[in-house]
Amino acid sequence: MPQSSRLAFTPLSVLDLAPVKEGRSITLTFHETLDLAQHAEGWGYKRYWLAEHHNLASVACSATSVLIGYVAQGTSTIRVGSGGIMLPNHAPLVIAEQFGTLESIYPGRIDLGLGRAPGTDFPTMRALRRDLRNGDNFPELLGELRELFAEPKPNQAVRALPGAGLNIPIWLLGSSGFSAQLAGQLGLPFAFAGHFMPENTLAALDIYRSSFEPSDVLDKPYTMVGLPVLAADTDQEAQHLSTTEYLNVLRLIRNKLAPLAPPMDTVEGLANEFEQAAIASKRALAVVGSRETVRRKLEVFLDETQADELIITCNPYEHAARLRSYEIVGEIAKQAAAEIEQNRLTSVK
Repeated sequence: MPQSSRLAFTPLSVLDLAPVKEGRSITLTFHETLDLAQHAEGWGYKRYWLAEHHNLASVACSATSVLIGYVAQGTSTIRVGSGGIMLPNHAPLVIAEQFGTLESIYPGRIDLGLGRAPGTDFPTMRALRRDLRNGDNFPELLGELRELFAEPKPNQAVRALPGAGLNIPIWLLGSSGFSAQLAGQLGLPFAFAGHFMPENTLAALDIYRSSFEPSDVLDKPYTMVGLPVLAADTDQEAQHLSTTEYLNVLRLIRNKLAPLAPPMDTVEGLANEFEQAAIASKRALAVVGSRETVRRKLEVFLDETQADELIITCNPYEHAARLRSYEIVGEIAKQAAAEIEQNRLTSVK
């Protein structure tokens, strides 16, 4: 790899949707979540984020704050947080108290990533939300939440206890330009859901950077991009494992989500021409392959996006394959850093 390798200097993080698998229990899902977090900590990943979703048969991260506490309790150094909490689903006071509690128990390790989508279907959104403005009031909710985290003012009627005065990093998450612009205007870090809306990635990052205004939080833009990565010992094995995600996306398109299925020998004939195009579009950024293939594609992606951090999602059926994928990516990053250091030492001599 060239001496300019960005991968050597880019922090890597984990995005976990707590995938539910065909024939396996949700209890096992949670055990595997914690096991992955513990391994990721040892492999040098920076953050472990869990994403709020509801009424989806393939994921079990609806009680996101509870899962964050579970993972934080079972680890010791990795940052743990939400990628994200869908703020319009909740009263800001409840989120301030929940994350104030988490930060008080695990000081210096909790992140609060916030989104404005429902993370579910319309009937479930109706059951969750106090109103149905589809996140249009997100800036107001965010302002209310940030005030609750601030130092209390004299005679302030409502306080988040715990929560008030705690320095909990807030990130804005998005899959379009709305949160990108808001994050830039507020001077907050921005995480883009490239794994979910790949076609908007470069445009949203450009909007964030061009609208960025320095704040007490950041003096310059900071971007993290969600990316699907499935690494295996060979390209053929990785492609085979990826058939689980192919079927999962097909079910999403058909609105017939189910627990993750084991990998298949072939996906030929499963989808019609329209569905094949939709799957290809949805997985346009997916990085699938051996360590050589993955490393090359990660370097290209980082050069294109100039992302400051990558948050990787990976959902093969077998837990061992998921662990191996994250292990390989961690090894790739360490190898890139070692090569940079070796080149530096060689040039000094």
